[in-house]
Amino acid sequence: MKDTNTVSAYNDSKVKYVTKTGMMAALIFIATYAIKIPAPNGYTHLGDCLIFIAVLTLGTKRGALAAGIGAALSDMMSGFLIWAVPSFIIKAIMALIMGAFTYRLLPKRRFGWAVGAVIGGIVQIVLYTVVKIPLFGPAYAVERLPVLTLQTLFGIIIAAAIISVLNGSHIMDKLREV
Repeated sequence: MKDTNTVSAYNDSKVKYVTKTGMMAALIFIATYAIKIPAPNGYTHLGDCLIFIAVLTLGTKRGALAAGIGAALSDMMSGFLIWAVPSFIIKAIMALIMGAFTYRLLPKRRFGWAVGAVIGGIVQIVLYTVVKIPLFGPAYAVERLPVLTLQTLFGIIIAAAIISVLNGSHIMDKLREV
């Protein structure tokens, strides 16, 4: 027979994991869906910024899950159903790459996360462009490159500012706790 305190602690931990992952997915959704910044030929958003923060607060796998869910929900709610599955996959891959650099390849580097965010961002740009070619043609895919690049760059810069504040105030340590 299992100790009920052990089972209770395990269940509490699982609830916290699910809750934090769901909350980050919701924040990513809001930053993508509600915070639209006008750009030439469309708009950009702050979802990538929250994806980078999600990886740092949740870890690689849960950060990737929150990234995919938040981005896909935004596409679905915006009426862009064609993008829901590609966004889920591409944003999750971006988060997985960032997590790999943050926690495996450069774990002792102060800005290892930023290297991962840049490389993950580049992969995101390439993958979205590859998906756009068969859907809308190469001209459209190339035309959208500057906006997507700007979105990724702003996401990294704003994430760096937020992360700096969170680290300086030791809030990031609290967010990383289970």
